[in-house]
Amino acid sequence: MHLHSCQNMEETTQIIQYFEGKTIFITGATGFLAKVFSEKILRLQPNVKKLFLLIRPTAKQSIEQRLHEEVVNTELFGVLREELGDEEFDSTIRSKVVPVSGDVSLQNLGIVDSQFRQDLWHQIDIIVNSAATTKFDERYDVAFGINALGAMHVQHFARKCSKLQMLLQVSTAYVHGTTVGLIPEKPLHMGETLAGAKITHLDIDSEKKIINETLTRLRAQKHTEKEINIAMKNLGIERAMLHGWPNTYVFTKAIGEMLLEGFKEKGNVVIIRPTIITSTYSEPFPGWTEGLRTLDSIFVAYGKGNLKFFLGDPESTPDLIPGDMVVNCMVAAIALSRSIDETKHDLYIYHVGSSRQNPVKYSEVKWLMHRYLTENPLFDSSTGKPIRVGQPITLNSMSSFHNYISTHYLPFLKILKIINMMSCNHLESIYSKARRSVDSALRLAELYKPYLFFQGIFDDVNTENLRKLIRGRSEKLKEEDVLNFDPKCIQWDDYFLNTHFRGIAKYVLKK
Repeated sequence: MHLHSCQNMEETTQIIQYFEGKTIFITGATGFLAKVFSEKILRLQPNVKKLFLLIRPTAKQSIEQRLHEEVVNTELFGVLREELGDEEFDSTIRSKVVPVSGDVSLQNLGIVDSQFRQDLWHQIDIIVNSAATTKFDERYDVAFGINALGAMHVQHFARKCSKLQMLLQVSTAYVHGTTVGLIPEKPLHMGETLAGAKITHLDIDSEKKIINETLTRLRAQKHTEKEINIAMKNLGIERAMLHGWPNTYVFTKAIGEMLLEGFKEKGNVVIIRPTIITSTYSEPFPGWTEGLRTLDSIFVAYGKGNLKFFLGDPESTPDLIPGDMVVNCMVAAIALSRSIDETKHDLYIYHVGSSRQNPVKYSEVKWLMHRYLTENPLFDSSTGKPIRVGQPITLNSMSSFHNYISTHYLPFLKILKIINMMSCNHLESIYSKARRSVDSALRLAELYKPYLFFQGIFDDVNTENLRKLIRGRSEKLKEEDVLNFDPKCIQWDDYFLNTHFRGIAKYVLKK
């Protein structure tokens, strides 16, 4: 056996052993990444002590129902169930996985039982905060509560955990906005704003005040919930752009990072900044995904015949990374970051993406979508016939997009409006639907613009150092490695055609 293979195995074994007997508290437990992380830990280290999963109860579902329906009974856990058998799997879940009723946007994470809180504070070794709302235009009050204040509440909770070894925050690589060039793995500092900001200092207390005052005013003026919803969404985009961020999501995630900075005096903090997360590369099996993310929405709209063009710079690099690689980096960072210097606490930041090590161009992704959908068309739900996709038209600037809309859609809308007026508004519903579709396309284009024309490359020197610790002297991590988070392994055409697009069809579209 080669020396580097031995080193690889030893380091991997050390990581696996680290989680033996550990108690891990996970927020955002029903989210995509948290589920992949929970499954990985249970499969990697059967002797983990406990996973406490923070879950919000809903009006229709208890936390126990959500745990089983949205987490352990999903296809994701099928491999573990098959390995253990039904009886042992159920026993493992009962003994090791504990749902906790709560909400990160509330003080004490919404855990109302004070004795239970005390018990948790004495048990928890590791906290993983993956709770987030990822909508670019989420209501400002909602996004601020979960992404920003949620991080603060997790930090306050962590300070009371007497055994805590690590607090890991799942953030996003796009907290640095639309920075051009090489983007380093550096922390955001309290009050910092980005280039192009109209406000030079971010006052988090002022932002809280603006949210509360706006809500109070809107309710006093008897606005409907729909009107309040729109106003709060617009407020989020407005406040983000004033401070230099392109949308509410990345703005509030950036604030969340700032609110964690002070915790390094108390304990170790890891901030994982993934780029655009895609379906699993290999574990627990290839192609598992949930929901539609940035490029997935484009894939489905194009496949259903609703999208006739691709907006974006063909030469730009949409930084993509499979979800299991993000989780493997999380696992390695928890186990290894604190071993770098045992004598002091610190803040460790890891970019997890592909643009530095194995970039793929937007134009390549576009043609791979066309190839897949030509060979594997989606079907029209009303007729049952396959939907044939046309040659993808590329609009490589916002001006060309607006010209396209003006030429292909606005004339039709104007004619429809006139016919509707002449027919005494008998076509009002058809006209309104068409108008909303155009307005929605314009709004989505503005929201996605920063990423479709993105000119940044995410430096990953810290992440590469983690990979080096695991792989020894090997040039790259092998595909079969249980902790592979090396994007150099990815053959993009094979991954998209045989894994990712198939995963969307199977697990999201249920085809």
